[in-house]
Amino acid sequence: MNPRILITAILAVGVLSLQAAQAQQEIQRTDLLQKDITVSGKEVVQARVDFNLGAASISHKHPGEEVAFVLEGALEYQLEGQAPVILKAGQSLFIPSGVAHLARNVGEGKASELATYIVSKGATLVEPVE
Repeated sequence: MNPRILITAILAVGVLSLQAAQAQQEIQRTDLLQKDITVSGKEVVQARVDFNLGAASISHKHPGEEVAFVLEGALEYQLEGQAPVILKAGQSLFIPSGVAHLARNVGEGKASELATYIVSKGATLVEPVE
């Protein structure tokens, strides 16, 4: 094999690996609580989600309701079939079960939310939507 092609291929793989690692670090989710509730078959899940400057989630949905509370910064939420809404620290948003949505940091620095879900027990929490 041509050494020049081999070196180019190795560099390309390295760049793609670095880009994938950086994309994963743009949004960090920290699970805080997962507990059964008195409603049969349901549980509460709570997580802190930190968004680096300009980071956006993929479009996704949940197997239950979500309440998103912005802890810091400014986040734009786009819910399927609705106009985008921008929330700042101290504001919250209700996201109905099964509604596709995404969140994007539109502030000037880091943004964070406290996400609280009431979901079907044992279901996959985040389902990507194409």
